[in-house]
Amino acid sequence: MKYRLFGNSGLRVSELALGTMTFGTEVHYGADYAQSKAIFDTYTNAGGNFLDTANLYTFGTSEKFVGEFVASDRDHFVIATKYTLRDRDGDPNFAGNHRKNLVRSVHDSLKRMKTGYIDVLWVHAWDSTTREEEVMRGLDDIISQGLAHYIAISDTPAWVIARSNTIAELRGWHRFAGLQVEYSLIQRTPERDLFPMAHAFDLAITPWGAIGGGALTGKYLRGESGRVPEHSIRRNERSQAIAEVVVAIAQELGVPPVQVALQWTRQNSSVQRNVVIPIVGAKSAEQLQESLGVVGLELTADHLHRLDVVSSIELGFPHDFLRGEGVQDVMFAKTQKLIHSHR
Repeated sequence: MKYRLFGNSGLRVSELALGTMTFGTEVHYGADYAQSKAIFDTYTNAGGNFLDTANLYTFGTSEKFVGEFVASDRDHFVIATKYTLRDRDGDPNFAGNHRKNLVRSVHDSLKRMKTGYIDVLWVHAWDSTTREEEVMRGLDDIISQGLAHYIAISDTPAWVIARSNTIAELRGWHRFAGLQVEYSLIQRTPERDLFPMAHAFDLAITPWGAIGGGALTGKYLRGESGRVPEHSIRRNERSQAIAEVVVAIAQELGVPPVQVALQWTRQNSSVQRNVVIPIVGAKSAEQLQESLGVVGLELTADHLHRLDVVSSIELGFPHDFLRGEGVQDVMFAKTQKLIHSHR
């Protein structure tokens, strides 16, 4: 496995991140301690060093397992965890983006993982009630205290992230280095604003849900059961058509469909300007081994075209408007084909 720079930082992380949301049996799709350790070992034996967890994953068990698994060589691993989501129901200050919850959540995560620092601290989701200045100053203090090395943000509108990083840059605070969003052949809407914003701020993108909760493996086409309900958009007519193309290309290449779905998130034209590090998760070491096979896989131009066509979305206004030939003509005085832009 190779390494990528984590966005605008110099941090080196493996080209696939291990999602540990399945570490613990508190959820029906979880893995017990032995299974979780086997998943961890499979990932690290393949050269992986980037672990993604959160305070809420399996109600803290995920962080506990991760802390135990890395204890013998803590400095080798890059641990990313998150704050925002609740640790206690019924108490408004045990959730949210505000400073009080930030400080409490970080200290609790450190205790669960039995470590002195977090490598990457993610804002898990934007609560729309805490001002950007409070969030960025609070995160800057966490870094200044040595409790975290880098900060990143997940599940947040592009304009909020742009405003936050701009405020931080103007005031000399630490900026976000990464962006985590749902992204797959089924969910391409981040291409509208989130990905161009990530490129502008040099944010590493770590897609979650890259295989559509298993829908892109073709399991539902075969009539198998799974945790995605029948009414989900991941199983509607459009998603089934996408899954059919994924399965067909996988058969042509002689690889599992999961690898085709994952590789598309790393190779399609919409992500070429960005650092993209998919998060891979599994309930068993065997499942993970199948996903790790994506390393070294290359889709052909024909494969990418077929996947792009079946999964295409309208970018909407103003993107489609600005790309229109008539608008381009008047913006560039009909010289647009003569101009090579690196932007």
